[in-house]
Amino acid sequence: MRCPFCAHEDSQVKDSRPTEDGASIRRRRQCEDCGARFTTFERVQLRELTVVKSENRREPFDRMKLERSVSTALRKRPVAQERIDKLLSSIQRQLETSGESEVAASTIGEMVMNGLKALDTVAYIRFASVYKDFREAKDFEDFAVTVGEAARE
Repeated sequence: MRCPFCAHEDSQVKDSRPTEDGASIRRRRQCEDCGARFTTFERVQLRELTVVKSENRREPFDRMKLERSVSTALRKRPVAQERIDKLLSSIQRQLETSGESEVAASTIGEMVMNGLKALDTVAYIRFASVYKDFREAKDFEDFAVTVGEAARE
């Protein structure tokens, strides 16, 4: 593993342990050249996924991009990081075990919408505003009313 401080090629693993959700391994490393310590995470990747975007553009699946989207929707919301990590791991696991090497961006969007709906309704509405391309305040109002009605049922 390359050192992020001095770019030396070799580092030594000092400690390894599973993360709370059990979906990855956290490793503490020390650079053999400069002695700096840093943390890496290893995740199981079952298959290479390609996301099919609008107009049939394709790009590799990027968990960090998914994490940024979810984190933006959840900004300043009282949701524990552990629950966010579980949501992200669940979505990635579902995609990898689906048997498909290509997945539509809309499928991922719907999975995120369903996950956020269960986590936090404000984050759900925030994500929906971008995902469903709200154009004016009335779009927010209409969507919020349907969310409120569904919560009362």
